[in-house]
Amino acid sequence: MSGFTAELMSARESYISGRRGIAELTGTAQMCVSLWENGFALADVDGTPLLTRRHMAMAGRALALRGEAVFLIRDTGAVVPVSDWDLSTRDGVPRAYRVQVSEAGGGRAETALAAEVLHFRIGLDGVVPWAGSAPLKRAQITAGMLQSIETALAEVFENAPLGSQIVPFPETPETDLETLGRGFRGRRGRVMVRESVQVQASGGPAPAADWKPSDVSPDLSRSMTRESLDAARNSILSMFGVLPGLLSPAATGPLVREAQRHLAQWVLQPMAVLMAEEASAKLGSEVRIDVVRPAQAFDAGARARAFAGMVQALTLAKEAGLDPQKVENAMKFVDWE
Repeated sequence: MSGFTAELMSARESYISGRRGIAELTGTAQMCVSLWENGFALADVDGTPLLTRRHMAMAGRALALRGEAVFLIRDTGAVVPVSDWDLSTRDGVPRAYRVQVSEAGGGRAETALAAEVLHFRIGLDGVVPWAGSAPLKRAQITAGMLQSIETALAEVFENAPLGSQIVPFPETPETDLETLGRGFRGRRGRVMVRESVQVQASGGPAPAADWKPSDVSPDLSRSMTRESLDAARNSILSMFGVLPGLLSPAATGPLVREAQRHLAQWVLQPMAVLMAEEASAKLGSEVRIDVVRPAQAFDAGARARAFAGMVQALTLAKEAGLDPQKVENAMKFVDWE
């Protein structure tokens, strides 16, 4: 097909299937997207009632797949998710948006100023500072490797003669071979005996030599498919900030907790700070978003010991009659607020 309609259909197809990178529909990528989505759904949002848990979950999924999430601020005190948008900038800062709002019977387009739009984005580039980039967009080679391996494996399991065997048989008319082949069809798990009465050129009876089967199943171990698949999968996990050891069969409780802490503290919380900064600028109030506390992404035992030590230090300071300002300065010195 050619023409404007075909181009629109092709653009829409690429938009739905994933235009920002490949491997977006694999189980590994979707597991990481779910971790982001659920992590933001658990987040504590202080300072505004507009960002509900539902909106935070949608924002987390959009950030994982698109690198951007846009919400339209309404005068009624609500935010509306935007499916598609276009914008104009001045000095690299968005000024106005042309957004597309989805509806059950079909979407509608609206125009809004930048102050009326919440635009969350990650992976900013100095060339296009107004647009975010998804993790899979930033590492397409690894995602392409995973997709190529999975596609190759799918083709192997679809087209390769897995579990098939070739049984040599003496020279026989084609009609007899077809009859023999139909006799083997559908008899899975059965012992099938066929007798050959012809004699080979060497003079020996055929059954002594011509009934040794040959397996035609491909040997995938030599192509290092498993190792390549594991390496590509681990790289996908690393792109989303998930420690690859989380999916290891030998993973233990401490490793799982450390993986959760790493995801919450080094990946989700910095994004939450950026989202809070955007919300504070657009909503007119100080907004705080905390992912670490609801996810319990900290060492409870170490925190309890630190609290006990802090209480003991305060008690000793009070008994010694130290100046409260000096005690506060000492706490700031060890980064205790």
